[in-house]
Amino acid sequence: MRVTTSTLSLTVADVDASLDFFRTHLGYQVAMAADGFASLTRDDAAADVVLLRRGTEVLPPEQRDQQATGLILALTVTGIEAEERRLREAGAPITMPLREEPWGERLFQLTDPNGIVVQLVEWAAPAAPATPDEPTRSEEPALIVITPAAENVTESPNARMTGLAAPSRGSTELSTWTVAMEAGQTGPEHVISREQVWTVTAGVLQVTCDGRTEKITAGQTFVLPPDVLRQVHAPQAAEAHVAMRSDGVASVPGTEGTRILPWAR
Repeated sequence: MRVTTSTLSLTVADVDASLDFFRTHLGYQVAMAADGFASLTRDDAAADVVLLRRGTEVLPPEQRDQQATGLILALTVTGIEAEERRLREAGAPITMPLREEPWGERLFQLTDPNGIVVQLVEWAAPAAPATPDEPTRSEEPALIVITPAAENVTESPNARMTGLAAPSRGSTELSTWTVAMEAGQTGPEHVISREQVWTVTAGVLQVTCDGRTEKITAGQTFVLPPDVLRQVHAPQAAEAHVAMRSDGVASVPGTEGTRILPWAR
């Protein structure tokens, strides 16, 4: 047997809603369509998708009233941070933020209007084992110069983070970035697994850490210990420079799991 293509058939209540989702956010194109039916495809290695309206006679009688649930359509992609940023800016229904699993899988999820879960995945490249012929001295330059670019910027409802040093941009242990907040913006309560050092470079930040609130002005530095609940508020427009070990992750009270900091990776 030789498989020439792969197709996932999904039974949904509203074919047009899922059709619009797959075309708008995931770049699928309509190969064929009829009343209660649509066949979608892409030009790359993604599986084709067939959407069938619930109740259609082409389905076995015992399955006609069922809807696609309990499955995940996983698409392996490149440049997952840029994809997550593109979809978030487009207003796509991201139901699991970008995260990284201990085994090297980076992923986030969207859910379409019919409840279909689509997961975008990128795998971290494993480090190549050293061979006896390889020199022990690093071939990397002694000095690495990093210039921030548009793809290093992450916008959230509460702040704008611009990644500087990070393992993806030349560092090995530490990450640094800048945070810019408009007057009145407040970040969510959260916990970071690693110590952070913040230096306020403009404006004023009001920081609550472990129940204690401090006002930090431009030129001052504060240290946030790991695994302690904190929240940052900008009573006026402010900017800060942050440093942290690059493997730090965030967690939010009331939610499961941890979240990576994309600008620190």
